[in-house]
Amino acid sequence: MHPFLKSGLAVLAGIFVGGIVNFGIIILSSFIIPPPDGVDVSNIESIKANIHLYKPIHFLFPFLAHALGTLSGAVLAIKISKQTKIAYMVALVFLYGGISIVTQVPGPMWFTVLDLGLAYIPMAWLATKMSS
Repeated sequence: MHPFLKSGLAVLAGIFVGGIVNFGIIILSSFIIPPPDGVDVSNIESIKANIHLYKPIHFLFPFLAHALGTLSGAVLAIKISKQTKIAYMVALVFLYGGISIVTQVPGPMWFTVLDLGLAYIPMAWLATKMSS
């Protein structure tokens, strides 16, 4: 297979699998740490209107979803492509999604900084270290 095609498929596979991991953790989170009373987590407007009711513990699983989704996708992309730099391509896609969500649902600044600063590019770096 042509290396360019293999890299492209590796990135797509990493995004797909990372997205499934991310989604799975988010779904699981409501069962482990219930959202505040009256919040419909399937409705972004409900989350936005009630974000002030969220406690720091409510942000644990979204952070883990973003970080572990990125990490798992980056590791898979490296395994498929045999190139560590491909992890950063996966992480950049997830970072774009992270920036998008923090602009749609403004949470506390500490979470935004923590999430955008540690859940994406550092996870790609960690994936490269795990894969070497």
